[in-house]
Order: sequence, then C-alpha cells, then structure tokens
Amino acid sequence: MAALPRAWQRMLSGRRLDLLDPAPLDVEIEDIAHGLAFVARWNGQTMGDYPYSVAEHSLLVEQLFTRLSPKSPTKWRLAALLHDAPEYVIGDMISPVKAAVGPGYKELDDRLTAAIHMRFGLPASLPKSVKAAIKRADKHSAWLEATQIAGFSPDEATKFFGAPKPEVTQGVSIVLRAPRAARDDFTKRHAELLATM
Repeated sequence: MAALPRAWQRMLSGRRLDLLDPAPLDVEIEDIAHGLAFVARWNGQTMGDYPYSVAEHSLLVEQLFTRLSPKSPTKWRLAALLHDAPEYVIGDMISPVKAAVGPGYKELDDRLTAAIHMRFGLPASLPKSVKAAIKRADKHSAWLEATQIAGFSPDEATKFFGAPKPEVTQGVSIVLRAPRAARDDFTKRHAELLATM
C-alpha cells in the first residue's frame, strides 16, 4: 500500500499545520504575518520595487472595513484583518485560477479559516452580514490596488470591482514596502485588536 502524501507544513514557529485537518492550536500569528508578508497579490504584477503583499492588503481591508462599518465590534475588525489569513499556507490565487481549481480550493480555505478564527476567539463561520461587509471592503481595496499599482484605469477597475465610495477611499494611498515592515505592522495590528476584544 502506497504511503499517503504529506499534508502538513512545518512553520517557522516549529508548528506542524495539517492542511487537511488544521488544529487551532497549531496556528500562530507570527507564522500568518510572516507568510502573508511574503505572498504577492496580483500574481506579482504590480508596479514598484516591492511586491504588494497579502499582509499589506489585509491591513488595508481592515482599515476600509472600519470606515465602512465604524460601529462594528472589534472582533469583526479582527475578522477583516484575518480575511485572507489561510493564504499564509495556500498562497494567493487570482479569481480565474480559483474557478479553474474548483471546489477543492474553497473547502481547504474554509477549513483553514475555521481553525484560524477559533484560534483567535472568532466564530468558525462568520455571520453572513459580516462576511458581506468584509467583502465590500475587499472590493474597495481591490479597486484601489487596481488603479494605484496594477495598471487598471478607473473605468476598468469599476467594471471588475464596482465603484468605490469616495468617502471610504479618500486619502488612501498604497505604499509598497519591504515584507518585514508589512509583517511587523500586521502583527502589531493583530495585537491591538485582540487587546480590545
């Protein structure tokens, strides 16, 4: 009988995260922050001297979520920050690739999301209204990224991501920086949010 392929990844923290059955106790924020800081959004097709990381994107989504839903409890802001956290092990796939991969990607993403949420005191599955609010912030973020660093015209970005609310995106500029800075700011913001939950 052939041995099953390895389905776990060793993290820098020393944890072994089972991708098929992830345990919340094997999730560490330092691993998430480090991994996300080194995963490029837009498949790396962005302008600048550094890739635009998922850690940077996550910080932006949390900021935009807070602008869109200023009265939301801190736990939902934390959920916004962690909305792409599974990508620290499965990477960031653009939507067309996710569609091509099929339902297996979503199932893996859902299992990792549930473990991450439970690790940090969030429900395994978020209420639909919260998911929808985070998705709105995510679309605002995608529009800003598309127009500021990915070469899209505003009209083209609006076609794919919808028109952003100017009061939400006003004054937001994307600055590309070293992965270490994004990692440190992600970890810091996570600690700030946890401290106020």
